Amino acid sequence: MAELVALRRTLHADPELSLQETRTAERLEGTLGELGVEDVIRVAGTGVVGRVPGRDRKAPPVAVRGDIDALPITEDTGLPFASRNEGVMHACGHDVHASWTVAAARLLQAEPAAGDVLFVLQPAEETGEGAAAVLATGVLDDVSAIFAAHVDLTFEVGQAMVQEGAVGAAADRFEVELLGQGAHGARPHLGLDPIVGAAQVVSALQTVVSRRAPPDQPAVVTVGAMEAGTAHNVIPDRAVLKGTLRSLDPGVRQLLADEVRHVAESVAAACRLEARVRTLQGTPAVMNDARATAWAREAAASLIGAEAVKPLPVANMGGEDFAFYLERIPGCFIRVGARLPGNPVVGAHTPYFAPAEEAIFVGGALLAAAARRASSELAARGLQDG
Repeated sequence: MAELVALRRTLHADPELSLQETRTAERLEGTLGELGVEDVIRVAGTGVVGRVPGRDRKAPPVAVRGDIDALPITEDTGLPFASRNEGVMHACGHDVHASWTVAAARLLQAEPAAGDVLFVLQPAEETGEGAAAVLATGVLDDVSAIFAAHVDLTFEVGQAMVQEGAVGAAADRFEVELLGQGAHGARPHLGLDPIVGAAQVVSALQTVVSRRAPPDQPAVVTVGAMEAGTAHNVIPDRAVLKGTLRSLDPGVRQLLADEVRHVAESVAAACRLEARVRTLQGTPAVMNDARATAWAREAAASLIGAEAVKPLPVANMGGEDFAFYLERIPGCFIRVGARLPGNPVVGAHTPYFAPAEEAIFVGGALLAAAARRASSELAARGLQDG
């Protein structure tokens, strides 16, 4: 326990951004090597993969994934091991995720699964690039099930969310560039004001979810940035809106992209502006496989009790690139309680995010147990098929 806490604190104090996790990867590679984990290799630049042998090397392998990158946020937790890297912070708990992945490896070394278990310490989750890069290496081509988890301060330590179906949203981006005609602020009639047009586009976009998306399907359209102008008395010739689209259903995902384009172009035309709309697909929705979820739920109930295995209280519209693995490999994404009783709920991606370290041991145990149960079921099925 002391070693795992020390690892977490070392990672937390020295966070690195996506695809820059050089020191983090070196530490984790060294840690797995010290544990005696076999075949520790580097993948996707700053990713690390190790393999813990099972009792039967012919059984289908399974995988456990932990992400390792940090965010461009200045920490304000007051922790004695707070980030010493200005403007970079583990504000989403990936230091805990990496640590409980190591914990799961230790547990599976002590009590091996039926087949081999691969441990993936993945870079660049925050940018949505890491999972696809790991998959492209082929290192997981023979894996039959995959599991991962995320700290969640909605739940207390000792609780976990294990739920089949959609547990995270598709996270897409859009940009609307409005082109008008600049003018003096005192003579607006001589120009075509893109700021006024942008304001109307923002307002009109609020109807996409309320009037175009099915009411039984969660969806989000958020404008997060608006860029225009250089002076108080100048009407610019250009304004830019940037935002995010979140959805759980593939049809709604396409509808949001289509409606944002239609609204922006129509409002722009009414304002005599030109609209250039760009959409970029990000991570797909996180869809837990029913069978893998059942294995994870059984494992969780055996460890923390069935009453501590909770459903999501509301639809989770956050994105997560573990979704790319789930498109290729049956798996389950678990949310692990990381709040001590009586403490406030603090949101991820904020300067104050500080998950309880006790979650390391719950998460590690859950992931090890889920991998062990899945491996046993897959091995038994293989024998039946044989």
